[in-house]
Amino acid sequence: MKTIGLLGGMSWESTVTYYQLLNGMVRERLGGLHSAEILMRSFDFAPIAELQAEARWSEAAKLLVKAAIRLEAAGADCLLIGTNTMHICADEVQAALSIPLFHIADVTAEAIKASGCRKPLLLATRFTMEQDFYKARLRERHGIEVCVPEQQERDDVHRIIYEELCQGVISPVSKNRYLRIIETARARGADGIIFGCTEVGLLISQDDFDIPAFNTTQLHAQAAVDFALSGDTAR
Repeated sequence: MKTIGLLGGMSWESTVTYYQLLNGMVRERLGGLHSAEILMRSFDFAPIAELQAEARWSEAAKLLVKAAIRLEAAGADCLLIGTNTMHICADEVQAALSIPLFHIADVTAEAIKASGCRKPLLLATRFTMEQDFYKARLRERHGIEVCVPEQQERDDVHRIIYEELCQGVISPVSKNRYLRIIETARARGADGIIFGCTEVGLLISQDDFDIPAFNTTQLHAQAAVDFALSGDTAR
């Protein structure tokens, strides 16, 4: 089994989900007492969030690059950045490594294409919804054109992520707000939903919709496990 490197803590609420998914998927595949080989660097999210808010992305990238290099040196065979937003730094991180970085947008794109979805709604932080690092990758590398909510809706999605989900608050009122935003997007032609923030799946799930939902956290973890177990069999 190969060792999965994980840059987590952004926020730790979704990193818990990564840890559960990675270990659960390995156990499902190999059975018994098997679990994933994981090396993790968990950040204090408050300083990272401050860098995000101030658009100091180069400083944030330096932190992630330093941590990623240490994970590779410690024996990681691949790397996950456990947050959609911080994939704004993904190219810089990959350039510093000799191991593969599984880009969360790429693994999500494969699932979108397999589903036949043509116009998915992107629910994410303001940075991911409004900047082009994520949307352009889906468009230019995979031919997927996403739609995003209107301005006030984007503000609400972002606020709920940072003020609630990243702090462990799961609110029925906020869930209903997300569902209303999704219904509005469906009326404008959206035919799928990308959980484009790793915390979104803490609030809503595929059970809430009759159109495809793409949980990026789950898809990201699955790609890493597929890699980690490639050529591996249960002992």
